[in-house]
Amino acid sequence: MAAVQILATQLDSAVNVAQRAGELFGVLSFATSGALLAVRKNLDIFGMAVLACATALGGGVIRDLLIGRTPPAAFTDLTFLCVSLAATLIVFLRHPPARLVRGPLEVFDAIGLGLFCVTGTVVAYHWGTGAATAALLGMVTGIGGGVIRDLLAGLTPSVLRPDQELYAVPALIGSAVTAVLLHYGLYQAWTGALAAASAIVLRLLARRFGWRAPQALRHIKN
Repeated sequence: MAAVQILATQLDSAVNVAQRAGELFGVLSFATSGALLAVRKNLDIFGMAVLACATALGGGVIRDLLIGRTPPAAFTDLTFLCVSLAATLIVFLRHPPARLVRGPLEVFDAIGLGLFCVTGTVVAYHWGTGAATAALLGMVTGIGGGVIRDLLAGLTPSVLRPDQELYAVPALIGSAVTAVLLHYGLYQAWTGALAAASAIVLRLLARRFGWRAPQALRHIKN
């Protein structure tokens, strides 16, 4: 019995470490995508920092406010802010030319999307929401920062553009898989990583092959 309890404690610890690592790497990825978009828009270093922090922290703030987790973790754990600012500084000092930024921006955005839809679902589920609600909040965590980033940059958010490849769907799939794993007690560090990878790969494949959500048929009047 003691051995089982020790093993359970070790597994919980591994999951917590993986959750923390996923959150920090997600922040780094989304902050980098925000800073790269700022480069494309020719913003100064302050504008880069604003876009980076908004992208990295926005989705988590929305989630925390919706579940009543106040103040949001972004304002109580300054590690997230520090990682965002560090990513800003790295991009400021060394980045590809503005005309070549789109590729790296899409990759970092996909990584942040996949990681945040998983970690956001876990946070919401452990806060006491049901599996379905946790999945929706995980999707919000994944796409929220990108929506804020695009609005601040004067762009129509990717999730609302008919010419944009699948964006919210990969996040919803990743968060739904995570919610199912949590509900049935199957969530571990490696299963969570697989859920995140599924969202990342789906987003990148959609980007590569131009997969889009169906649109309503238009009836043309003569």
